[in-house]
Amino acid sequence: MFNVQLMIDNQYRDASDGRVFSRKDPLTKGDATTAAAASLADARAAVAAAAAAFPAWSKTGPGERRKYLLKAADLLEARTPDFIARMGAETGATPGWAGFNAHLAANMLREAGSMTTQISGEVIPSDIPGSFAMGIRQPVGVILAIAPWNAPVILGVRSIAMPLACGNTVVLKASELCPATHQLIAEVLKDAGLPAGVVSFITNAPDDAPEIVNALIAHPAVRRVNFTGSTRVGRIVAETAARHLKPALLELGGKAPLLVLDDADIDEAVNAAAFGAFMNQGQICMSTERLIVDDAVADAFVAKLAAKAKTLKAGDPRIPGTILGSVVNIEAVKRIHELVADATSKGATVVAGGDSSETVMQATVIDNVTSAMRVYSDESFGPIVSVIRVSGVDEAVRVANDSEYGLSAAVFGRDIGRAMEVAARVESGICHINGPTVHDEAQMPFGGVKASGYGRFGGKAAIAEFTELRWITIQSGHRHYPF
Repeated sequence: MFNVQLMIDNQYRDASDGRVFSRKDPLTKGDATTAAAASLADARAAVAAAAAAFPAWSKTGPGERRKYLLKAADLLEARTPDFIARMGAETGATPGWAGFNAHLAANMLREAGSMTTQISGEVIPSDIPGSFAMGIRQPVGVILAIAPWNAPVILGVRSIAMPLACGNTVVLKASELCPATHQLIAEVLKDAGLPAGVVSFITNAPDDAPEIVNALIAHPAVRRVNFTGSTRVGRIVAETAARHLKPALLELGGKAPLLVLDDADIDEAVNAAAFGAFMNQGQICMSTERLIVDDAVADAFVAKLAAKAKTLKAGDPRIPGTILGSVVNIEAVKRIHELVADATSKGATVVAGGDSSETVMQATVIDNVTSAMRVYSDESFGPIVSVIRVSGVDEAVRVANDSEYGLSAAVFGRDIGRAMEVAARVESGICHINGPTVHDEAQMPFGGVKASGYGRFGGKAAIAEFTELRWITIQSGHRHYPF
């Protein structure tokens, strides 16, 4: 079992009132982690430490910031076995998924390191004689980073890497479902030598989350909020931040469509659909949830996808060779079964999977899904995917956009020109042609539209999110005034 403490001013400490909470292993049902349950005093202390560290860190040169981030990347990659153990125990993740998390997270730190010298401004022509005008980007202060459990290393690191590169300090609030995994990120940064207070780390009991988050957002020293998680909670975070006039960067839920046009390479589309739908048991914001398939190729596509899904056996991720691991908890399994039952009661057909044992659920494909079924619109966030049959491009686009979400999408077709035209019509922040909906790289502008949130993580796009653009002028010589 893992024991997790808070980290404030680079010092590990218990909660001020001594309280703890436990995270259960979804498979064994035993305690995976015991973690400190931060009090409001602890939350305020974490922000105070970050605020105290900000003046010095914001003046630290780009080369020095890069050095810390690159060292952290190497240390994080070296701790891959530890991340695998913690993710397996806390979320039921397979070693492959956990290892990929560590790999991409290390690259995100390296990419952030490369961005420290890319925080540039511009000279802006002025109509005032003798006025030299500039747009300058500066760090803003303390960033509150709230990370989820489903890709905990990737998304935990993403929430803090670019803020640090831009010269901000950070309070990382861990997910209640994977406190030990997120704690290891803070430990890596401390071991990389980051000065005290530059990163604070807190964990909280699930029932305390609303109060803790409200207090963190309300703290005067917190100047930005970034949140990755469900749309339901994202709305609450956005509303709270808005009350305090604080910008928020939100990456929320998804219902990613993969459009299979009548000229698609069926085998390639099947492989992308299976990967996008079932990687990490479909518990990724970009997971393929809707397969929008032209009638002309639907029978062949469904037959091949069903056959492939039946080969993707789910089981205990600790057993070598397991392809799919555990769903995060039994409540998620029950919710997914309710979606399947609703769909089949209204005419849909389960052509693969559909069964589960506790939190281990097999890859499930549902054919002939219509808008009358809950699974058509509800985010399933599990190892199920819906096939929606359509006639022609216009109907495919209409169905793809018939969702409150708009994060990731994909279009399969051999005519690249036509596929590009279709992609341009799909309402999403991300769209891949002849590739899966699940795809992330550290340097890419990552984010969604509609109920999938707003703002962009990744590369140069993130600089605008975590800096303040200031207008600075220098007046040389005499300036005329009207009085």
